[in-house]
Amino acid sequence: MRAAGLLSLLASLAFTAACGGPGGTPGGSAPAAGPAPRHLLLVTIDTLRADRVGAYGYAPARTPHLDALAARGLVATRAYAAAPVTLPSHASLLTGRYPPAHGARHNGVAMGEGLPTLATVLKSAGFATGGFVSAFPLDRRFGLAAGFDVYGDRWARAADGRPADERAGQLTVDEALAWRRTTGDARMFLWVHLFEPHAPYGDVASGRPLGDRYDDEIAEADRQVGRLLEGLGAARAETLVVVTADHGEAFGEHGEIGHSLFVYDTTLRVPLIVQGPRARRGTVDDLVSLVDVAPTVLDWLGVAAPAMDGRVLAPDGAHQAPLPEGRVVYAETHAPFEDFGWSPLRAVRDGTTKYILAPTPELYDLAADAGETTNLAAARQADAARLKAAIARVAAARVPAAANALTPEARRRLQALGYLGGAGPAPGTPLADPKDRRALAARLAEVTSGELTGPRLEAALTAILADDPGNPQAALRLGYARANRGDCTGAMPYFRQAIAAAMPTADAHLGLAGCLSAAGRVPEALRVLDAAAVVEPGNPVVLANQGLLRSEGRTPGSAVPYLEQALARDPDLHQARFTLALVYARAGNRAAGLREATALLDRLPPGAPQRPEVARLVAALR
Repeated sequence: MRAAGLLSLLASLAFTAACGGPGGTPGGSAPAAGPAPRHLLLVTIDTLRADRVGAYGYAPARTPHLDALAARGLVATRAYAAAPVTLPSHASLLTGRYPPAHGARHNGVAMGEGLPTLATVLKSAGFATGGFVSAFPLDRRFGLAAGFDVYGDRWARAADGRPADERAGQLTVDEALAWRRTTGDARMFLWVHLFEPHAPYGDVASGRPLGDRYDDEIAEADRQVGRLLEGLGAARAETLVVVTADHGEAFGEHGEIGHSLFVYDTTLRVPLIVQGPRARRGTVDDLVSLVDVAPTVLDWLGVAAPAMDGRVLAPDGAHQAPLPEGRVVYAETHAPFEDFGWSPLRAVRDGTTKYILAPTPELYDLAADAGETTNLAAARQADAARLKAAIARVAAARVPAAANALTPEARRRLQALGYLGGAGPAPGTPLADPKDRRALAARLAEVTSGELTGPRLEAALTAILADDPGNPQAALRLGYARANRGDCTGAMPYFRQAIAAAMPTADAHLGLAGCLSAAGRVPEALRVLDAAAVVEPGNPVVLANQGLLRSEGRTPGSAVPYLEQALARDPDLHQARFTLALVYARAGNRAAGLREATALLDRLPPGAPQRPEVARLVAALR
């Protein structure tokens, strides 16, 4: 471990009319036959298309645990997410409210405060509650941790102490099962989020077809579902199990790669399987939204539900009430606006008619056109007007408290996962229709997906900048692509370009400072880091790098305040703590050096390659 050197950036079931519509108050539905479940297991599998699961007709699927659940329980054939984006979709799932009512309109935008969720309601009802997630978009800072006794959103760190932005499902399930063993006989709600099969899929360098690697990751998620079911032990028979996805994935349909840009069914349709007490075998063929899950499971568990947008699914077919008049299923995406400065999209469907509110509106007859290829908005203006009014009713919801602003550090971590590609439009700029920019968006998605590496990644970024010279994200990524292969000379102009675009993060400054430092231009690097501290005041990585460079100068003691501030904000910046221990030791303060070196040794995992060097420092200071 070096003392200096910059840290790297790097059914015929119907719905009862018991639940009100948007903002409505649910009444009590007639009790279902059989005892209520004692426990609830909710599993959300990120980015899982319904049509890649065996129970949904995909012959090559390797999903035996999902298929076994489906064979013994309910399968919703027409289930849809409220947003094709991870955080908004999960917020709708857990609150039973559409995004306009919960406020988490995009990744990085926190839910409104004080909203009831499955966790808060079940905790109040005496349940032990545990939530365990696998990716940063669901970090506790965004509001989903409320009501959970334990919320597992901490994952491994790189050698320099940087937190990862995702973790393998196996690690998440390990943590969830360890918590499960502590709950004893208490009623339990366990939510587990698996990030497989989110892009990039498997080993991109293997050269295997993308679709095969996607299926591999689905198979891994299925294996982890099996581990969870087995881990329930004797409680399995009393557990209501719900497995679904936050959204699907596009592989070129409608010109989209990935998800979040459009609200076509490619990315909105999700699997929804419910098995356990009160869940009869069969299919639910009516329209189902993920906002229906929360009121339904609360009803089946015998727990009173707060006001929600969703409807209660009848568990045994006893309730054959028709869908309430005017009942629509709503979805939206703010990603086009947040990522590119284009128009957000909103959609509703009733029956087999779907309307998308966009600069150029779209209307589809899904019974005749499941692929959403023929726009009937001009020909069926009455239907378009009716459904547009339905969107206005849903959008009129108000969040109880203001959502938190997205911090630069959170923006950087979301960008690392392929979200938040741009800085938004200038005030007064007309908003483009995303479908008119799909070619550019697809090229950007290919870059952010992680599917391109090495020369192919650089070529794609170079082509994007040729067409869109002012794109700061492309410049930033190209700068890092070149720096990572040792071409700092070629990287620095792109870092400078991104800095000139006034990006709201210090990422470009860190890249440029790293290259300047490697070239021995330390005073320039420090000036760049000082500018970074203005862009992101208090960023612990910037502070740590300011300290690291100063530690090798003529006045190493000047590094101490920077390193101490960095560690106060993020105690697991290991390189910074090692450097601080060395600076103290060189200044003759052996006690302080020993304190920091011992703390670092305690924080490093048993197999960390840095442990021997840190152990030698501890021994030398004793």
